[in-house]
Amino acid sequence: MSPALTRNDPWVERFTTLERTRSQEPAWLQSCRQTAIDRFAELGLPTTRHEAWKYTNVAAIAKETFALAPADAPVAAEDLESLRVPDLDAHEVVIVDGRFRSDLAPASSTALPDGVVVGSLASALTNGDLESWLEQHPDREDLAFAALNTAFFQDGVFIRVPKNVVLDRPVHVQHWRTADDRALLATPRLVVVAESGSQLELIETYGGSGESQLTDAVSEIFVGANASVQHVKLQVESSRAWHVAAILARLERDARYASHSISLGAAIARNDIRVRFEAEGGDTTLNGLFFATGEQLVDHHTVVDHRVPHCTSRELYKGILDERGHGVFDGKVWVREQAQKTDSSQTNRNLILSRDAIIDTKPQLEIYADDVRCAHGATIGQLDADALYYLRSRGIAEAKARSLLMRGFATDVLTAIASEPLRAALERRLLERLPGALDLEGDQ
Repeated sequence: MSPALTRNDPWVERFTTLERTRSQEPAWLQSCRQTAIDRFAELGLPTTRHEAWKYTNVAAIAKETFALAPADAPVAAEDLESLRVPDLDAHEVVIVDGRFRSDLAPASSTALPDGVVVGSLASALTNGDLESWLEQHPDREDLAFAALNTAFFQDGVFIRVPKNVVLDRPVHVQHWRTADDRALLATPRLVVVAESGSQLELIETYGGSGESQLTDAVSEIFVGANASVQHVKLQVESSRAWHVAAILARLERDARYASHSISLGAAIARNDIRVRFEAEGGDTTLNGLFFATGEQLVDHHTVVDHRVPHCTSRELYKGILDERGHGVFDGKVWVREQAQKTDSSQTNRNLILSRDAIIDTKPQLEIYADDVRCAHGATIGQLDADALYYLRSRGIAEAKARSLLMRGFATDVLTAIASEPLRAALERRLLERLPGALDLEGDQ
């Protein structure tokens, strides 16, 4: 046992017990898990003394004693229906408490082009398809929750799109958390390999009825040369659940990756999104929209690593905060010395609806090259009084006018999503949460 594992940590002790049941796993995976639990033991769960977690207090998570979510939890059909997108023709995959459930996917989701793999991560591990892809992102060493996921994940989804294949339907991964009297940990893992010249539209929806449940998700996304991945993540879990996720993307020459993160649920929602350019010509778009009310806290931390010349990154994150809702945006664009001709912009805009709402925003540029075009900024404000007066003067009730302005504030994030049925569904989800949403019923 390594020195790190001598710590009296319940997760380390649980790993040691669970390790005895994993003798059938390949040696490379056992090594990955051992390295991960060592790293977790060294890092520990983050506290507000850590700069990256200064505004996000996870003491409630640290105090809880979690059991690992069991397999084959019963799920009602109407639960899964709440995750689906009306009129969206997609290949649907169902994950319940972090485990792939082929028995719950619609029969229409079985047809895929030749060579495309969309299936259980556990099966891919058995088949030896993941050794070249799992735990390959270099910039994960400081992510304690990601290390915890690697140590304990049971299953998830493996997606592989072969060279020059264009999927004509999106893949929709639907994550559901079941209710349970116990506090349960789910550790879904997503590995995406888009080979050169391929195209993939990926949608993830996280929902559930469980309270005091922790979802610790990790997504590793490899975008090959001249390939494209469009990734939309919607998080609408229970307002008394916890959600922590890491999205780690690597881009090869002329690759394109777009991330759209919509966060509306959970008591605490933390998203770490890291994009690394491995070769010239890459392009990434990181968009986010979050709404926090009550005592909710939503935190987006992004890192875009421009390691090579001639790459482009665009970031736009918008937050709407009401009651005692708390939003955090911490974005870093890192332009290394050799990354000449970098073109990057980063913007965070926030709408405050209550005197008690809080936003902590920290857009950052760290630039070591001299031939670049980079910009960043943040704004914090309330609803435009002149615009509100104008709508009121046209006979529109105040509640409806406020809702129209809030919808307008979110529009440019939602319109960047290509799928019309998905855009409509996301807007509907947002309106259900916004104050005065019922006043817009007639406009839908």
